[in-house]
Amino acid sequence: MDNLCCFSSVYSQVVGGRSSCSSGKGRSHQGPVKYGFSLVKGKANHPMEDFHVAKFVHSQGHELGLFAIYDGHLGDSVPAYLQKHLLPNILKDEEFWTDPNRSISKAYERTDQAILSHSPDLGRGGSTAVTAILINGHKLWIANVGDSRAVLSRRGQAVQMSIDHEPNTERGSIEDRGGFVSNMPGDVARVNGQLAVSRAFGDKNLKTHLRSDPDVRSSDVGSETDVLILASDGLWKVMSNQEAVDIARKTKDPHKAAKQLVAEALNRDSKDDISCIVVRLKG
Repeated sequence: MDNLCCFSSVYSQVVGGRSSCSSGKGRSHQGPVKYGFSLVKGKANHPMEDFHVAKFVHSQGHELGLFAIYDGHLGDSVPAYLQKHLLPNILKDEEFWTDPNRSISKAYERTDQAILSHSPDLGRGGSTAVTAILINGHKLWIANVGDSRAVLSRRGQAVQMSIDHEPNTERGSIEDRGGFVSNMPGDVARVNGQLAVSRAFGDKNLKTHLRSDPDVRSSDVGSETDVLILASDGLWKVMSNQEAVDIARKTKDPHKAAKQLVAEALNRDSKDDISCIVVRLKG
Protein backbone atom coordinates (compact mmCIF):
# COMPACT_ATOMS: atom_id res chain seq x y z
CA MET A 1 0.00 0.00 0.00
CA ASP A 2 2.84 2.39 0.81
CA ASN A 3 4.22 2.14 -2.70
CA LEU A 4 0.84 2.93 -4.19
CA CYS A 5 0.36 5.84 -1.77
CA CYS A 6 3.85 7.06 -2.48
CA PHE A 7 3.17 7.03 -6.20
CA SER A 8 -0.10 8.92 -5.84
CA SER A 9 1.54 11.61 -3.72
CA VAL A 10 4.45 12.11 -6.08
CA TYR A 11 1.92 12.31 -8.91
CA SER A 12 -0.08 14.89 -6.96
CA GLN A 13 2.98 17.11 -6.62
CA VAL A 14 3.44 17.16 -10.36
CA VAL A 15 -0.06 17.64 -11.72
CA GLY A 16 -2.24 18.52 -8.74
CA GLY A 17 -3.98 15.15 -8.56
CA ARG A 18 -4.58 13.48 -5.22
CA SER A 19 -6.00 10.41 -3.53
CA SER A 20 -7.60 9.78 -0.16
CA CYS A 21 -4.42 8.00 0.96
CA SER A 22 -1.18 9.72 0.20
CA SER A 23 2.19 9.12 1.78
CA GLY A 24 5.82 9.04 0.79
CA LYS A 25 9.38 9.96 1.67
CA GLY A 26 12.61 11.39 0.36
CA ARG A 27 16.04 12.60 1.41
CA SER A 28 18.75 15.18 0.83
CA HIS A 29 21.47 14.27 -1.66
CA GLN A 30 24.04 16.28 0.28
CA GLY A 31 23.45 15.61 3.96
CA PRO A 32 21.61 13.53 6.56
CA VAL A 33 18.19 15.23 6.20
CA LYS A 34 15.26 12.88 5.47
CA TYR A 35 11.53 13.55 5.26
CA GLY A 36 8.29 11.63 5.22
CA PHE A 37 4.68 12.70 4.77
CA SER A 38 1.20 11.32 5.24
CA LEU A 39 -2.17 12.79 4.22
CA VAL A 40 -5.59 11.36 4.99
CA LYS A 41 -8.99 12.66 3.91
CA GLY A 42 -11.30 13.62 6.75
CA LYS A 43 -14.89 12.56 7.46
CA ALA A 44 -16.50 15.52 5.65
CA ASN A 45 -18.50 14.79 2.52
CA HIS A 46 -16.27 16.66 0.07
CA PRO A 47 -13.01 15.87 -1.77
CA MET A 48 -9.67 16.11 0.02
CA GLU A 49 -8.78 19.80 0.45
CA ASP A 50 -5.27 19.44 1.93
CA PHE A 51 -2.31 19.65 -0.45
CA HIS A 52 1.42 19.40 0.27
CA VAL A 53 4.90 19.87 -1.15
CA ALA A 54 7.93 17.87 0.05
CA LYS A 55 11.05 17.71 -2.09
CA PHE A 56 14.69 18.74 -2.49
CA VAL A 57 15.77 20.94 -5.39
CA HIS A 58 19.01 22.63 -6.46
CA SER A 59 19.12 26.36 -7.10
CA GLN A 60 22.13 28.62 -7.72
CA GLY A 61 24.55 26.10 -6.27
CA HIS A 62 22.48 25.50 -3.13
CA GLU A 63 20.35 22.56 -2.07
CA LEU A 64 16.90 23.61 -0.91
CA GLY A 65 14.42 21.48 1.00
CA LEU A 66 10.93 22.70 0.10
CA PHE A 67 8.07 21.73 2.42
CA ALA A 68 4.51 23.04 2.59
CA ILE A 69 0.99 22.27 3.76
CA TYR A 70 -2.00 24.01 2.18
CA ASP A 71 -5.35 23.44 3.91
CA GLY A 72 -8.18 24.53 1.62
CA HIS A 73 -11.78 25.41 2.35
CA LEU A 74 -14.84 25.71 0.08
CA GLY A 75 -13.16 23.57 -2.55
CA ASP A 76 -9.68 22.48 -3.56
CA SER A 77 -8.80 24.96 -6.31
CA VAL A 78 -6.90 27.48 -4.15
CA PRO A 79 -4.68 24.94 -2.30
CA ALA A 80 -4.00 23.22 -5.65
CA TYR A 81 -2.92 26.58 -7.08
CA LEU A 82 -0.65 27.23 -4.07
CA GLN A 83 0.93 23.78 -4.39
CA LYS A 84 1.97 24.68 -7.91
CA HIS A 85 2.90 28.36 -7.52
CA LEU A 86 3.71 29.64 -4.01
CA LEU A 87 7.19 28.18 -3.43
CA PRO A 88 8.30 28.83 -7.05
CA ASN A 89 7.12 32.45 -6.65
CA ILE A 90 9.32 32.78 -3.54
CA LEU A 91 12.38 31.28 -5.23
CA LYS A 92 12.13 33.34 -8.41
CA ASP A 93 12.06 36.62 -6.49
CA GLU A 94 15.44 38.24 -7.13
CA GLU A 95 15.80 39.22 -3.46
CA PHE A 96 15.45 35.69 -2.08
CA TRP A 97 19.20 35.16 -1.59
CA THR A 98 19.81 38.59 -0.04
CA ASP A 99 16.61 39.29 1.91
CA PRO A 100 14.59 36.06 2.31
CA ASN A 101 12.16 37.59 4.82
CA ARG A 102 11.05 40.35 2.45
CA SER A 103 11.12 38.00 -0.51
CA ILE A 104 8.81 35.47 1.18
CA SER A 105 6.37 38.18 2.28
CA LYS A 106 6.25 39.69 -1.22
CA ALA A 107 5.68 36.28 -2.84
CA TYR A 108 2.82 35.44 -0.44
CA GLU A 109 1.10 38.77 -1.24
CA ARG A 110 1.75 38.48 -4.98
CA THR A 111 0.41 34.92 -5.07
CA ASP A 112 -2.77 36.00 -3.27
CA GLN A 113 -3.25 38.83 -5.79
CA ALA A 114 -2.89 36.30 -8.61
CA ILE A 115 -5.49 34.02 -6.99
CA LEU A 116 -7.95 36.89 -6.59
CA SER A 117 -7.41 38.03 -10.18
CA HIS A 118 -8.07 34.45 -11.41
CA SER A 119 -11.49 34.52 -9.81
CA PRO A 120 -14.07 33.24 -10.74
CA ASP A 121 -12.01 30.36 -12.22
CA LEU A 122 -10.61 29.50 -8.79
CA GLY A 123 -14.03 29.86 -7.15
CA ARG A 124 -14.86 31.52 -3.87
CA GLY A 125 -12.72 29.20 -1.73
CA GLY A 126 -9.48 29.83 0.09
CA SER A 127 -6.57 28.18 1.83
CA THR A 128 -4.08 28.40 4.66
CA ALA A 129 -0.37 27.93 4.02
CA VAL A 130 2.67 26.97 6.03
CA THR A 131 5.94 26.81 4.10
CA ALA A 132 9.43 25.82 5.18
CA ILE A 133 12.58 26.33 3.09
CA LEU A 134 15.70 24.54 4.30
CA ILE A 135 18.88 26.04 2.82
CA ASN A 136 21.87 23.67 2.58
CA GLY A 137 20.58 21.77 5.64
CA HIS A 138 21.62 24.64 7.92
CA LYS A 139 19.08 27.48 7.76
CA LEU A 140 15.28 27.31 7.94
CA TRP A 141 12.85 29.97 6.74
CA ILE A 142 9.28 29.34 7.86
CA ALA A 143 6.19 31.36 6.94
CA ASN A 144 2.47 30.91 7.43
CA VAL A 145 -0.99 32.30 6.81
CA GLY A 146 -3.90 30.76 8.74
CA ASP A 147 -3.73 27.88 11.24
CA SER A 148 -1.53 25.27 9.56
CA ARG A 149 1.45 25.03 11.88
CA ALA A 150 5.20 24.43 11.93
CA VAL A 151 6.83 23.02 15.08
CA LEU A 152 10.55 22.49 15.64
CA SER A 153 12.12 20.14 18.17
CA ARG A 154 15.05 21.77 19.96
CA ARG A 155 16.69 19.62 22.65
CA GLY A 156 13.45 17.59 22.55
CA GLN A 157 11.33 20.63 23.43
CA ALA A 158 8.61 21.76 21.03
CA VAL A 159 9.10 25.27 19.62
CA GLN A 160 6.22 26.65 17.56
CA MET A 161 7.66 28.42 14.51
CA SER A 162 4.40 29.71 13.06
CA ILE A 163 1.51 31.78 14.43
CA ASP A 164 -2.08 30.54 14.38
CA HIS A 165 -4.08 33.36 12.80
CA GLU A 166 -7.38 33.08 14.64
CA PRO A 167 -10.27 35.56 14.54
CA ASN A 168 -10.27 36.32 18.28
CA THR A 169 -6.56 37.13 18.38
CA GLU A 170 -6.81 39.42 15.32
CA ARG A 171 -10.22 40.91 16.08
CA GLY A 172 -8.86 44.49 15.97
CA SER A 173 -7.56 44.14 12.43
CA ILE A 174 -10.81 42.49 11.25
CA GLU A 175 -12.99 45.21 12.81
CA ASP A 176 -10.73 47.96 11.46
CA ARG A 177 -11.49 46.56 8.01
CA GLY A 178 -15.23 46.64 8.58
CA GLY A 179 -15.70 42.97 9.50
CA PHE A 180 -16.82 41.30 12.72
CA VAL A 181 -15.99 38.20 14.72
CA SER A 182 -18.80 35.87 15.79
CA ASN A 183 -18.49 33.61 18.83
CA MET A 184 -21.48 31.27 18.73
CA PRO A 185 -21.96 28.69 21.51
CA GLY A 186 -20.50 25.33 20.51
CA ASP A 187 -18.57 26.78 17.57
CA VAL A 188 -15.15 28.37 17.02
CA ALA A 189 -14.78 32.11 16.47
CA ARG A 190 -15.44 33.06 12.84
CA VAL A 191 -14.88 36.10 10.63
CA ASN A 192 -18.33 37.44 9.67
CA GLY A 193 -19.78 34.18 11.01
CA GLN A 194 -18.05 32.21 8.22
CA LEU A 195 -14.30 31.66 8.31
CA ALA A 196 -12.38 30.19 11.27
CA VAL A 197 -9.04 31.85 10.36
CA SER A 198 -8.21 35.55 10.21
CA ARG A 199 -5.67 35.30 7.38
CA ALA A 200 -6.02 33.23 4.22
CA PHE A 201 -5.31 33.05 0.52
CA GLY A 202 -8.35 33.60 -1.71
CA ASP A 203 -11.74 34.01 0.00
CA LYS A 204 -12.68 36.81 -2.37
CA ASN A 205 -16.03 37.49 -0.67
CA LEU A 206 -14.32 38.11 2.69
CA LYS A 207 -11.03 39.56 1.45
CA THR A 208 -11.75 43.14 2.48
CA HIS A 209 -11.80 41.89 6.11
CA LEU A 210 -8.92 39.40 5.88
CA ARG A 211 -5.16 39.69 5.69
CA SER A 212 -2.90 37.46 3.61
CA ASP A 213 0.51 38.71 4.78
CA PRO A 214 2.52 35.93 6.41
CA ASP A 215 4.40 35.73 9.66
CA VAL A 216 7.98 34.81 8.77
CA ARG A 217 10.59 33.31 11.10
CA SER A 218 14.03 31.85 10.60
CA SER A 219 16.14 29.42 12.59
CA ASP A 220 19.64 28.04 12.36
CA VAL A 221 19.68 24.24 12.32
CA GLY A 222 22.19 23.39 15.02
CA SER A 223 23.18 20.17 16.72
CA GLU A 224 20.22 20.49 19.11
CA THR A 225 17.60 20.81 16.35
CA ASP A 226 16.49 17.36 15.25
CA VAL A 227 12.91 17.38 13.89
CA LEU A 228 10.56 19.74 12.04
CA ILE A 229 6.83 19.00 11.80
CA LEU A 230 4.44 20.76 9.41
CA ALA A 231 0.76 19.86 9.70
CA SER A 232 -2.77 21.10 9.07
CA ASP A 233 -5.16 21.78 11.93
CA GLY A 234 -6.62 18.28 11.52
CA LEU A 235 -3.61 17.25 13.61
CA TRP A 236 -3.27 20.27 15.92
CA LYS A 237 -6.94 20.27 16.97
CA VAL A 238 -6.35 17.02 18.84
CA MET A 239 -2.66 17.11 19.77
CA SER A 240 -0.31 19.52 21.54
CA ASN A 241 2.98 20.59 19.97
CA GLN A 242 4.94 18.65 22.58
CA GLU A 243 2.90 15.47 22.06
CA ALA A 244 3.59 15.66 18.32
CA VAL A 245 7.33 16.19 18.88
CA ASP A 246 7.48 13.27 21.33
CA ILE A 247 5.83 10.92 18.82
CA ALA A 248 7.97 12.15 15.90
CA ARG A 249 11.25 11.73 17.83
CA LYS A 250 10.49 8.14 18.85
CA THR A 251 11.42 6.80 15.42
CA LYS A 252 14.38 7.68 13.21
CA ASP A 253 12.20 7.09 10.13
CA PRO A 254 10.29 10.34 9.35
CA HIS A 255 7.87 8.53 7.03
CA LYS A 256 6.84 6.20 9.86
CA ALA A 257 6.67 9.18 12.22
CA ALA A 258 4.32 11.10 9.89
CA LYS A 259 2.05 8.07 9.56
CA GLN A 260 2.05 7.55 13.33
CA LEU A 261 1.08 11.18 13.93
CA VAL A 262 -1.82 10.91 11.47
CA ALA A 263 -2.91 7.58 13.00
CA GLU A 264 -2.85 9.12 16.49
CA ALA A 265 -4.93 12.10 15.31
CA LEU A 266 -7.50 9.68 13.83
CA ASN A 267 -7.41 7.70 17.06
CA ARG A 268 -8.28 10.92 18.90
CA ASP A 269 -11.27 11.35 16.60
CA SER A 270 -10.04 14.16 14.37
CA LYS A 271 -12.69 14.53 11.67
CA ASP A 272 -10.87 17.04 9.46
CA ASP A 273 -8.47 16.33 6.59
CA ILE A 274 -5.09 15.58 8.19
CA SER A 275 -1.78 16.27 6.50
CA CYS A 276 1.61 15.97 8.12
CA ILE A 277 5.24 16.29 7.02
CA VAL A 278 8.08 15.21 9.33
CA VAL A 279 11.60 16.36 8.47
CA ARG A 280 14.43 14.63 10.34
CA LEU A 281 17.22 17.17 10.38
CA LYS A 282 19.80 14.87 11.99
CA GLY A 283 20.66 11.35 10.85
